[in-house]
Amino acid sequence: MSTASRAAGLDTVKDVALPLLDGQVQDYRRQLLQEAGLEDGVTEHFKRPPERHFTRDERDRVTVLFGGLTMRHEELLYAGLEGLGYKVGIVPTPTKADFQAGKEYGNNGQCNPTYFTVGALVNHLKRLRDDEGLTAEKILDDYVFITAGACGPCRFGMYEAEYRLALRNSGFDGFRVLLFQQGGGLDQSDFEAGLEFNLNFFLSLVNAMFMGDLLNEVAYHIRPYEVEPGATDRALARCLELCQDRLRAKNYDQIHGGALSALLAKVAPVSSPDEAAKFLDQLRGSYYTDAFAECARIIEEEVEVDYTRPKPVVKITGEFWAQTTEGDGNFNMFPFLEGEGAEVLVEPVATWIAYMLNQARNESRDRRGLAEGEPQPGKWQVGKRWQAEKRFRKSMLMFGLADKVIDREYERLRLALGGTAHNLANQPELVRMGHPYYNSRAGGGEGHLEVAKNIYYCNKGLCHMVLSLKPFGCMPSTQSDGAQAAVVAQYPDMIFLPIETSGEGDINAHSRTQMALGEAKVKCKEEFKACVARTGYTIEQIREYVASQRDLRRPLLQVPHTEGVVGRAANFVLYVGSQMNRDGWQAAQTETAAEPATQSA
Repeated sequence: MSTASRAAGLDTVKDVALPLLDGQVQDYRRQLLQEAGLEDGVTEHFKRPPERHFTRDERDRVTVLFGGLTMRHEELLYAGLEGLGYKVGIVPTPTKADFQAGKEYGNNGQCNPTYFTVGALVNHLKRLRDDEGLTAEKILDDYVFITAGACGPCRFGMYEAEYRLALRNSGFDGFRVLLFQQGGGLDQSDFEAGLEFNLNFFLSLVNAMFMGDLLNEVAYHIRPYEVEPGATDRALARCLELCQDRLRAKNYDQIHGGALSALLAKVAPVSSPDEAAKFLDQLRGSYYTDAFAECARIIEEEVEVDYTRPKPVVKITGEFWAQTTEGDGNFNMFPFLEGEGAEVLVEPVATWIAYMLNQARNESRDRRGLAEGEPQPGKWQVGKRWQAEKRFRKSMLMFGLADKVIDREYERLRLALGGTAHNLANQPELVRMGHPYYNSRAGGGEGHLEVAKNIYYCNKGLCHMVLSLKPFGCMPSTQSDGAQAAVVAQYPDMIFLPIETSGEGDINAHSRTQMALGEAKVKCKEEFKACVARTGYTIEQIREYVASQRDLRRPLLQVPHTEGVVGRAANFVLYVGSQMNRDGWQAAQTETAAEPATQSA
């Protein structure tokens, strides 16, 4: 067959046969749709509905709602945002009723943080409508909600859509939800006017977060040992109020730049000398450290402890929301552990901030030599290669500076509050520990942190047991649990327990925790008994000596950590034993006991 004939045949197929076949297919499709009782309409793809922005001129009347952290973090953020001139409100800690509301108004198959947080917002708006008499239109006009956005390959990335669906189904269609993107900062289309993400906002946010972290940790480490029940909570309530007053009173706009600020503005990533002055004020000032020094004084005066009572230390890790919230969302696990005689070591939000910074730095290392949207420079493109290298070195300098600033500011506050809280975990060390089991470049959730923290806190003798809290079916945490099997096989002395949380199953979760905690208690008591024996004194003699020394009953006493010893009580008796030896306490007791015998003789 000639080429012309073949071409003619193809044209015939193209022009006649294919349209005929397509018509037959479409006719059959319409027939099937009719038989099924369906309409053959035009497909309309979903588009995110337009949303009215939160604008600057609304700031005086619109309340910004937020929630999802611990009580202290939320109260401090509340005060900080008020100090910046915003009207703010806190969505209460989610309960099981909120979980049920989230399931009622939202989609099926979501993880429990979605149900709890979505339901908590819906029920809070219902209370504003039903109990306070606000109309739905008034709520839509005068309230907005700020929440976190996507964090990688998990259902958390669908939170925004779930909020909007539940709000529509519950009668609040059009309620404004503003997103803070964990991976890429703020969604500026929503925030650029109403909520300004400037240096003032950043400094207030970071200081509130760090203070909340440290107040939380100190409260959890003191409360199990307090002599008078409730004394710790009363003292910490005063401390919280003091810190709130400081955050409200801080006026960053009164700080103006000088010669040093002008010089810094030329080399640092700030937009003006005034911003440089605010940054210097943060680094050099004592505004917040003075507040924490006063908090330390309050705690020392109002609380007395007995560190001779051994308590197993339980480190909390897991998915961010489940390990942070204080309520039904994680089966009220913190008060349950304390009620069972444990000391809880909570996870600071600052670790998550440092983790995100370290991940960004590692990503920059991986992209070294590349420019966004451009091919890799060729071997002989020296100029482009040098520009790429210069950008890389500048980014490494900025990441290193940010890392040092975070560590320094956290450490200053930690020392001002007595120095008994733990230092921030070193992120490169966490990468080194976790990467052999969980690739540190894998994003989503806590990434390699769950695996790395299990190794870190156990190997450094900082806990007897690790309890990992995560939502039921959470993909990143499920991956971590798979890797934890290899970790526990490598470190058989670890006590590691993963708990999947949901709206139900409290009794089962508490039962599993009790079994693992029982093993931790045995380890703790054996350790304490061995340390008492090492001192050469009986526990009665140690307690008698402690009763005579008020300094040893201080809640913020810095007890040296002995290598290989985990428990606070075990380290404490070793410290007291050395004090008793130094004071010649045993010899004095022997002489006192011998006096009556000498007199009778």
